[in-house]
Amino acid sequence: MKKLGCLIAAGFVLWMVAMAWFSWGWWGTSEVEEEVAFIVPSGSSLTSVAEKLEEEGHIASADAFLLRAKILGSSDPIKAGEFALVAGASPATILDTFQHGTAIAYRITIPEGTPSVIVHDMLMAEDLLTGEIPVPDEGSVLPNTYDFQRGEERIAVLARMQRAMDETLAELWPQRGANTVVSSPEEAVILASIVEKETGVPSEREMVAGLYSNRIRQNIWLQADPTIIYPITRGRPLGRPIYQSEIDAINDYNTYQMPGLPRGPITNPGRDSIAAVLNPAETDAIFMVADGTGGHEFNSTYEAHDEAVDRWRALRAEREAAQDDN
Repeated sequence: MKKLGCLIAAGFVLWMVAMAWFSWGWWGTSEVEEEVAFIVPSGSSLTSVAEKLEEEGHIASADAFLLRAKILGSSDPIKAGEFALVAGASPATILDTFQHGTAIAYRITIPEGTPSVIVHDMLMAEDLLTGEIPVPDEGSVLPNTYDFQRGEERIAVLARMQRAMDETLAELWPQRGANTVVSSPEEAVILASIVEKETGVPSEREMVAGLYSNRIRQNIWLQADPTIIYPITRGRPLGRPIYQSEIDAINDYNTYQMPGLPRGPITNPGRDSIAAVLNPAETDAIFMVADGTGGHEFNSTYEAHDEAVDRWRALRAEREAAQDDN
């Protein structure tokens, strides 16, 4: 009887030792000597991730990791992405990181007024993204800064940019003022794209929107230079002065040769430009010209506009002469 008791006691001790060893292998050990980034590919199983962890030296054994995870770990699914494994991370910490941690995020910024061909170029040039994308429809992308993860598909990032534009229009359209001249969100994007290209001064957006709203209301042709350039370059820089033949060209965009709005947007406008055309400034201005400071002078009569043009030409000639002297 005493012998049996000793055997039972010994077995219990062995069991406790085994459990301690098993638990220590999950919570108390680590093969991660310094912080390192680890990528969980999209669609990975825990088995494939464990094998990858072993191959990269972050755990001692994939089989042991899987066994302990099944018994001691959470059953929550793992997430795809790039994760930081901190120095000293135990297998339990590694699994928790994949299940409940935040993947490392990278960022890409689309400036306001970036045309779709450039958006395409920027996404295709980002080496951390994968897959091919078409050039998105003009005006379908909301310029902003977007987070993405290493290995994410470009089409998914583009979809977020386009969803952001849809959500912005859905938010701003009900807030439109009675003085807006656009009759649909689509027209708002078209006019906002012209406002975006016509001024680089944020404080001028509502005024420029008011000016073009007046022209549409009074059936005056918009005569916006960027609408001449767009069908030539699809948004890329022209890199030279506009030719008279291009001013005279008849097409669905050139607002020097047609009344109203062009057939579609000429760039991707930002939120502020969209808001400006939905609530334009109350003004009687129908002309504008550069004022030499980066902004514009606005006028309501041709006579005042003509004088402003003469002042701008004189200032430009003075600056060119000063440059030649230097």
